[in-house]
Amino acid sequence: MKQAIPDAVWRKSTYSNGQGECVEVALAMEAVATRDSKDPAGPALTFRAAEWLGFIETIKAGGFPGA
Repeated sequence: MKQAIPDAVWRKSTYSNGQGECVEVALAMEAVATRDSKDPAGPALTFRAAEWLGFIETIKAGGFPGA
């Protein structure tokens, strides 16, 4: 789902490499938005909170091997 989140507060992971090559995340009422830190004016992908939680749980469980 692609949409703008007005007044979003974007943040980078503490694991980012510091060279601007990371994903930024903004939290909204019922959604999480992500964007490329190299293109902050570009598009953002927005996910329902449940979808984002599933993604994070999969990562923590060791999903996405080799990524």
